[in-house]
Amino acid sequence: MKCPYCDYMESKVIDSRPTDEGQAIRRRRECIRCNKRFTTYEKIEEVPIIVVKKDGNRQTYDRNKVLNGIIKACEKRPVSVNTIERIVDEIEKVLANSLEKEITSVEIGEMVMNRLKTIDEVAYVRFASVYRQFKDVNSFMDELKKILDEGTN
Repeated sequence: MKCPYCDYMESKVIDSRPTDEGQAIRRRRECIRCNKRFTTYEKIEEVPIIVVKKDGNRQTYDRNKVLNGIIKACEKRPVSVNTIERIVDEIEKVLANSLEKEITSVEIGEMVMNRLKTIDEVAYVRFASVYRQFKDVNSFMDELKKILDEGTN
């Protein structure tokens, strides 16, 4: 680590402690040459995930968009906020572990629907109706029939 006072490239760590609820490490360092002390922070490098929208536009992944979509689908349903946050956490973990820098909004939507289907079928249908943009009542009914068929199997 380069000293901010004399630009010497070597320093020694005097003290280390976690900060930001364990998301970073604060290090007190001392320059080997000038003996002045300075503080550095070490944290995990987060590579932003880019979402490719249906129209081809790209934007940075936004947790709040996923969270708000699920909250709307679960409105007036017996689904706790903790459950909703867990769903978003699971999706983010999948995204981070995939090592892909880009993902389509379609893939994210499918992940949300797969999780909602097991938690609350009404919330699933609500989300699917907005996400899949059903063209007419028949396409909506087809989706409902799939759910009912899965429930009887």
